[in-house]
Amino acid sequence: MKPFLAVIFCFLFLNGVAQDVVISSPDKLLKLNVQIQDGKPVYSVSYKGKTMLEDSPLGLTTNEGDFTSGMKYVGKEESRVEKNYTEDKIKKSHIQYIANKLSCTLENSQKKQIKVVFQLSNNDIAFRYELPVWGERMSCVVEKESTGFNFPESTTTFLSPMMSPMVGFARTTPSYENAYSGDAPMIRNNPSRGGYVFPGLFRLGDNGWVLLSETGVSSLYCASHLSESSKDGIYTIQYPDVRQNNGFGSSGAAIALPGVTPWRTITVSDNLKPIVETTIPFDVVEPLYEASQKYKYGRSTWSWIVWQDNSMNYEDQVKYIDLAANLKFEYILMDALWDKNIGKARMQELIKYAKSKGVDVFLWYNSNGQFNDAPQGPRNKMNTSIERKKEMKWLREAGVKGLKVDFFGGDKQETMRLYEDILSDANDYGLMIIFHGATLPRGWERMYPNFVGSEAVVASEMLIFVQAVREAEAKNATFHPFIRNTVGSMEFGGTLLNKYLVKSNETRNKRLTTDVFQLATAVLFQNPVQMFGLTPNNLTDVPAFEIDFMKQVPTTWDETVYIDGYPGKYCVIARRHGDDWYVAGVNAEKEALKLKIKLPMLAGKTVRMYGDNPQKEAYTRDLNIRKGASLEIEMQPGGGLILAPVK
Repeated sequence: MKPFLAVIFCFLFLNGVAQDVVISSPDKLLKLNVQIQDGKPVYSVSYKGKTMLEDSPLGLTTNEGDFTSGMKYVGKEESRVEKNYTEDKIKKSHIQYIANKLSCTLENSQKKQIKVVFQLSNNDIAFRYELPVWGERMSCVVEKESTGFNFPESTTTFLSPMMSPMVGFARTTPSYENAYSGDAPMIRNNPSRGGYVFPGLFRLGDNGWVLLSETGVSSLYCASHLSESSKDGIYTIQYPDVRQNNGFGSSGAAIALPGVTPWRTITVSDNLKPIVETTIPFDVVEPLYEASQKYKYGRSTWSWIVWQDNSMNYEDQVKYIDLAANLKFEYILMDALWDKNIGKARMQELIKYAKSKGVDVFLWYNSNGQFNDAPQGPRNKMNTSIERKKEMKWLREAGVKGLKVDFFGGDKQETMRLYEDILSDANDYGLMIIFHGATLPRGWERMYPNFVGSEAVVASEMLIFVQAVREAEAKNATFHPFIRNTVGSMEFGGTLLNKYLVKSNETRNKRLTTDVFQLATAVLFQNPVQMFGLTPNNLTDVPAFEIDFMKQVPTTWDETVYIDGYPGKYCVIARRHGDDWYVAGVNAEKEALKLKIKLPMLAGKTVRMYGDNPQKEAYTRDLNIRKGASLEIEMQPGGGLILAPVK
């Protein structure tokens, strides 16, 4: 009888109606179950015994077979992953990653197998599909994924809609420049037909929080995003809209076998601290090449953000080089149209002048001209290997240190290949790269040693152009440390101290946040190279202590700690640079906000506090932080707070 029962059990198990396959995080608080239900693979997630994701679909469809239904469980392998690494471009410089690993082998009705590989660290899940060689087949096209995320009914969302393809300025979308909305229902009256960009944040009532994203996207795959929610509260992985990049190129991914998909990441907790502090986008990827040199990070001036196109002339760029030198900034960014208005010969003179002032140079480039109508130049220098290498050779000889490359507008594999080609070639010529009008960076700080940030956010230029964005500036700022900036560097281009965001600093485009709010974002927003929006007049028309702060603020961090906050309302975080701690907070509420916060990292130290009085005027004073005591702080509406070292 026993052998017979064993055969029956084995049959039931292989057909997915028996036991779960379970894996836990090292601290045992996070658990993931894998099952086959009626031939369909699913997984679920719990944290501290509470359901965070209900049964959620797994699987993908390729031109060599369907791996979403008719599936059987074959077996599993379990192991442990441990690694220590350093990364000086993200929120934390020294990382210890420990995870439990589960590889589930599944088989479809054609007897073709795939693996779903899960890695669970404390609070984080990363998983991907691994596709082996199938007989003579050593390549395939992944057409779509069924991978989904099934949230409990009471969940609310913090999501940013994917922009429609080929609209907006010069048909350059999608560029990840839609705002996030907070605490929205999953099922909406006005759904986003194009879905939502990564990352996405979800609040599960009293159960806690879930952050979804992806990492490890290179030239070998397309980037993806989240679908609109189904009626059952399931979001699925969507590949790029075929209309992106003027309709040219694939919407799936062509891969060599054996091959892998990018990692899908899930950060889970009953509070926001692990969400803000997660390093999972970088934990599961590796550098794709060695840095050709040691790259120097730092702060930069740029005239375009406030003075706009008319500032792209030799004389104004001299003024901004002098501004950078006065501020002790490392860089100046010379933006679009420099090729036409200044030219290469005079640009070489400017670069020499900047060098004499101790300032290095970033230059702007259009990504290409074949899939959008953006007229700004230089154009057609970054999109082909031959022209790119010619241009980069000149850039190196001229002494340029980095490029800002703009207007990409798509997530297709062809576009991912362009990002990677630009980065790889630039490293050969000792150039750092910032992307604007671009997709979310997906582990790129670690994968590409010369990558130093992406925009992929409603950034400072929209403060110049759109009144509604100025009105929402404080609210948007409180989203970023919890969502966009927690998974990747964010080149926002902010800290604007003009009262009016125009060259004259009067009459129009009035800034609606305080000076201390603006100073706080220099710490709150993380990017290893920061293009700050200060103007030459700020050296004399704002309090000297504000300029002194900007002269000392770092752009790289050794540690990041969540202190307090709620996305869309307020945020307080602490960052450490060497031995120096900086605490920054901003308030998006309509009333002054009083908080009691614990700051053990500052215990026994004297710090300089920057704050706003009720009239929203900036002030500063020195405080001694007593050991074990709570610090009472107050932030004005649209205001901020900073605690910084006394220098």
